[in-house]
Amino acid sequence: MKDITRGGQFLVKETNCEDIFTPEDFSEEQIMMRESVKEFVEKEIWSYKNRFENKDFKFTEEVMKKAGEMGFLGIAVPENYGGMGMGFVDTCLVCDYISGATGSFSTAFGAHTGIGTMPITLYGTEEQKQKYVPKLASGEWFGAYCLTEPGAGSDANSGKTKAVLSEDGTHYEITGQKMWISNAGFCSLFIVFARIEEDKNITGFIIENDGTNGITLGEEEHKLGIRASSTRQVFFNETKVPVENMLSERGNGFKIAMNALNVGRIKLAAACLDAQRRVTTNAIIYSNERVQFNTQISQFGAIRYKLAEMATSAYAGESATYRAAKSIEDRINARVAEGTTHQEAELKGVEEFAIECSILKVAVSEDIQNCADEGIQIYGGMGFSEDTPMESAWRDARIARIYEGTNEINRMLCVGMLIKKAMKGHVDLLGPAMKVQEELMGIPSFETPNYSELFSEEKEMIAKLKKAFLMVAGAAVQKFGMDLDSHQQLLMAAADMLIEIYMAESTLLRSEKLALKEGEQNVKEQIAMAKLYLYKSVDIVALRGKESIISFAEGDEQRMMLMGLRRFTKYTNMPNIVELRETIASKLVTENGYCF
Repeated sequence: MKDITRGGQFLVKETNCEDIFTPEDFSEEQIMMRESVKEFVEKEIWSYKNRFENKDFKFTEEVMKKAGEMGFLGIAVPENYGGMGMGFVDTCLVCDYISGATGSFSTAFGAHTGIGTMPITLYGTEEQKQKYVPKLASGEWFGAYCLTEPGAGSDANSGKTKAVLSEDGTHYEITGQKMWISNAGFCSLFIVFARIEEDKNITGFIIENDGTNGITLGEEEHKLGIRASSTRQVFFNETKVPVENMLSERGNGFKIAMNALNVGRIKLAAACLDAQRRVTTNAIIYSNERVQFNTQISQFGAIRYKLAEMATSAYAGESATYRAAKSIEDRINARVAEGTTHQEAELKGVEEFAIECSILKVAVSEDIQNCADEGIQIYGGMGFSEDTPMESAWRDARIARIYEGTNEINRMLCVGMLIKKAMKGHVDLLGPAMKVQEELMGIPSFETPNYSELFSEEKEMIAKLKKAFLMVAGAAVQKFGMDLDSHQQLLMAAADMLIEIYMAESTLLRSEKLALKEGEQNVKEQIAMAKLYLYKSVDIVALRGKESIISFAEGDEQRMMLMGLRRFTKYTNMPNIVELRETIASKLVTENGYCF
């Protein structure tokens, strides 16, 4: 396999800007696809936003059928099963631009194309794929995913739903209760997870939705947001499923569920991106139109602060999401080139970057919530009204921090997975961590560095933030070993450091790549966003690092680590963040929308 950076290696391996993929690198075909999706969204979704907000579940189904007719449901499905067989970046691009108008459609789309279709595509037998996937890819059928139970949420493998083999060995009888099932009201088949006998792990099954086969649905749930997304409980009472409809092998259900979530996490990040662009653009337009004290409110510093921050978080989310998507695609293509099947290549490709998927899920889901909250604030009293789009955006955003694994779970996962990768020898954390310890014991350099090149100090800051994480994580592993999992607050703090490093570096690399191509003067706003995001990241790393160190270190060890943290989070030339925000806001206000 060619030398491709492995998942988690961003922490210990310098990445050059020319080695990452950015939205500016979209091909002509990808741009055409993006425009096609945007046209579909404006015509079929945004124009009827009130129908989604009024819980028109039937309308959601109708628009899903239209999306199927356009081919959007089969982007990631191989061509021999009726799909378009496009790459991982393409699937993220479609997910991005089709999801921003309303969370109701975004959820229906994501549940169907991801966890409703993908498990069969990646784990199904040839017969299962030929039978079901073409119908799912075309929108003739819709899929739903039944994992969560009243007593099994984040602890997905603790489900009580039972699968009992019939006496003649031809079928299983499924009995149990599933909840929060997206698309349940109009789906044609369920991916269902149940336990056979006293197996340690659950098993996956494909069950066609037949009301005469012991399947009953609860009433539609009334939710804070995603109001027209069909969400129901599903009850199975001795529901018969042929043995040939077992998905993968017995006891493999937990693995299927976890790998489906890995893909779902980066897709969820992508699904939040256009929502941020849309909210930011609406806020800019309103601030340009709203006049108070004989002045457009877009001219007030307090509003410009918000606009700059909203745009910066959107830009950072784009940068990191497409960077990771291309990393996954490259990994998949390398495995296929070696002769690996498409199924295995995609599974391993996404699994390789599970850390980045969790990072993105947390960062972007929280950014869209903050963005929508500030959007309401800019609209003032009107933002609280259902007559403007801000309150629905805020309500829809809230679920993103819960599904695909809560953000708390994902924070702990990304650090835990990184440490496991290190123990397996996939990422060398020990060597760099030891070098950081040696550096702390040595005498710091007092030479004045040369920061004449673009981002020279910022790159050094990124490198120092990585040292700060390695210092904290290395000491924590040394102290707690395998018991580190039980120190959840420490893991959460370390995760915030890790998240900021990946997001800030991705943003900086994108802006550097742009500057080399377009010239610094032509992308000064993107340069400003990279510097602004990093400035805030440094503060977060310093705060969460300090909290971590104080939680487990004492005496001389604590003093030395705190001294090291100060060294690793210290600027030589502090950026003027007020000027940075002004640079960004001026561009946004002039262009009357998100324009990057």
